[in-house]
Amino acid sequence: MVLKNIKIFVLILGILSCNESTSKQQHRSERIAINAALPSDSEVERFVAPYKKRLDATMNTVLCYSKNEFKKTDGQLNTAVGNLMADAVFEQSAPILKKRHNLDLDFVLLNHGGIRAPLPKGPIYTKTAFNIMPFENKVVVAQMKGKVVMELVNYLIKAKRAHPISGMTLHITKKGTIKKLEIQGKTIDLNTTYNVATSDYLFTGGDRMEFFKESDTVFDLDYKIRAILIDYFTAQEMLNPKRDERFIYTK
Repeated sequence: MVLKNIKIFVLILGILSCNESTSKQQHRSERIAINAALPSDSEVERFVAPYKKRLDATMNTVLCYSKNEFKKTDGQLNTAVGNLMADAVFEQSAPILKKRHNLDLDFVLLNHGGIRAPLPKGPIYTKTAFNIMPFENKVVVAQMKGKVVMELVNYLIKAKRAHPISGMTLHITKKGTIKKLEIQGKTIDLNTTYNVATSDYLFTGGDRMEFFKESDTVFDLDYKIRAILIDYFTAQEMLNPKRDERFIYTK
């Protein structure tokens, strides 16, 4: 009886397979560009409108004013806008490091390429911070021995770019000889451990800053550089950053 049922089942499968359609469905696709040429959708616009209104109000809030326009190309080894960014990171991060870990911040290193727009003349809006720093990079503080800091210094000397620094003074000749190197006004000590604030992007080797990988202790402040700029701008009335002698060529 079981064998008979199995034969019947196999027969049914055979009949069904014979009746299966051999036709194939054809699928068509096209690429739709998302640009100004795409017609607007009034329903979507009505849905988005209240959110856009609030976002625009926030982004167009005036935080302070800038005396002039400052570009990242205005200087050889340090620029006014780069100095502002590094100083802002130092000023806003140092109290957090002290409060959370009872540690003093020694210096800051950012990267020249991370400055994505000039600091404009006139009103400084919330959106200005987004233009200057559109990335989601956060501040981390790496602990580094003086001998590793020397690798950082040698990187700066070879790069010959205005990577923003704060808390460090570095004077070099055109040939790369160090004439002055101080951290917090003191000569560097190769055996001292320094607390260095940077971005999480650079800490993981961005811009070929591989020396950060030698740090085995790092503190994540969970504070975006863009948020630092917004907080810093909010606390100011008039911005007038300067190029100075923190990182220069000398004889």
